[in-house]
Amino acid sequence: MPDRPSPLILFRNQTFRSLWVASLASNFGGLVQAVGAAWLMTSLSNSQSMVALVQGSVTLPIMVFSLMAGVFADNFDRRRVMLIAQGFMFVVSVTLTFMALNGWLSPWLLLGFTFLIGCGTALHNPSWQATMGDIVTREELPAAVSLNSMGFNLMRSIGPAAGGAIVALAGAAAAFAVNAFSYVAIILALLRWKAPVRDTHLPREPMGSAFAAGLRYVAMSPNLLRVILRGFWFGLAAIALLALLPVVVRETLQGNAFVYGVLLGCFGLGAVAGALTSARLRDRFNNETITRGAFVLYGVGCVVLGFSPSAVASGAALLLTGACWVIVLSMFNVTIQLSTPRWVVGRVLALYQTGTFGGMAGGSLIWGLMAERSGPGAALAVAAVLLVLGALIGLRLPLPEFSGLNLDPLNRFREPALRFDLSYRSGPVLVMVDYEIAQQDVPEFLSAMAQRRRVRIRDGAQQWVLLRDLQHPEHWSESYHVPTWGEYIRHNERRTLADAALADRLRALHRGAGGPVVHRMIERQTVPLRDDMLLRDL
Repeated sequence: MPDRPSPLILFRNQTFRSLWVASLASNFGGLVQAVGAAWLMTSLSNSQSMVALVQGSVTLPIMVFSLMAGVFADNFDRRRVMLIAQGFMFVVSVTLTFMALNGWLSPWLLLGFTFLIGCGTALHNPSWQATMGDIVTREELPAAVSLNSMGFNLMRSIGPAAGGAIVALAGAAAAFAVNAFSYVAIILALLRWKAPVRDTHLPREPMGSAFAAGLRYVAMSPNLLRVILRGFWFGLAAIALLALLPVVVRETLQGNAFVYGVLLGCFGLGAVAGALTSARLRDRFNNETITRGAFVLYGVGCVVLGFSPSAVASGAALLLTGACWVIVLSMFNVTIQLSTPRWVVGRVLALYQTGTFGGMAGGSLIWGLMAERSGPGAALAVAAVLLVLGALIGLRLPLPEFSGLNLDPLNRFREPALRFDLSYRSGPVLVMVDYEIAQQDVPEFLSAMAQRRRVRIRDGAQQWVLLRDLQHPEHWSESYHVPTWGEYIRHNERRTLADAALADRLRALHRGAGGPVVHRMIERQTVPLRDDMLLRDL
């Protein structure tokens, strides 16, 4: 096997390099802020569930608002969306700093501010992750995702320790101030970046339609559903370690904010190691084997952290779990991106994040309540059991390998010339495609049509049916509806190069003269003459 190029070669890409470096500063500030918020909550409240909810208040808005953010990522300028998100988080962080300096924060106010920061993160993430496919090639995408994970976790290896020191020396307000200033770097980098302009003659997809299109695409893509399910399960169980770490440090290890920061740094160092070794692991093992092993090892780390009174043993467990964390989540992220065409990638990434962070938000609450009743050790042990069960789920629903399909636009469709003066909003439109199929080819034709149905519905068709003529059984018609003429054009422009083989297969089965005959009809209950006047003969 030829040597795999180092992912560090991507730093030759100036755009990727500048945004990556800027994101380091932003990630550092976010991690410092997380330490400050978590440790401040231990002084504002004695409730273990309130401490765990600090983690949940950041992940909950990502679950709730990600799909809407994915619609923004696919329908608006992603650079502008990210700038709005970063500017919003900057304002919230400055306000949080001011409130903390004046001692005006209560437990619920603190959760409210962390929730608002989570809202900004929810808006930013789908555009940020979808932008990777605009900056690097498809072949470079796994390396780009790994480098982004490595950058975040490089900061995780030093940010929490620095945050712990800042909180110990200057208080939580100083940590919040550091986070506020950290947004400046990425805002400046985004302002300098000249994002590619997406060329389309169609009007922007309506929000409701775009929202439904993302849900429909995932629902008709079994591999994507598997990844989202596994992401939810991992988030639900794995978040127990991060959510309960402040409690473990305070009660089991008898440590302070600095110890908490150092242990979080161990988690970050492990994650960096995981990012650097993930490519080699993929060379030796398939995706499901790697994922299953990471689930189990993360569970082992949870048990060690839950019952060991040694800070050294806890640090070793966090090194292990940090590596497993980044291996699993980067594997899921790359699988999603390589299995999704560009027109819907923001929404699919958002749905994946909704599942994963929804699991994290729910898990933060569940593990906090369980720790209050039975102690953090018992809660972490139950989380470990769930992680082992998550590995066993892979026996039935294995993670797919990275897609080798070419999901670039097919670009075969040409808008037909019409004799009606239709606008993009005209409709509904009924489309029928006529085939002539020999009897011996019917089984293959039906097999191909089963795939065609999934592709049609996935790309926006409604009420799809396959018809056979009772008097001329060799005649078949495929029929479907689209709401408007603009949606019909959009439906056809969504077709990818990977779909071409299916279209060619059906064309080869057709026995009539020329290709399959396409009829495009607009539905009318009544026909106002002013709306349906023919254009002059073409």
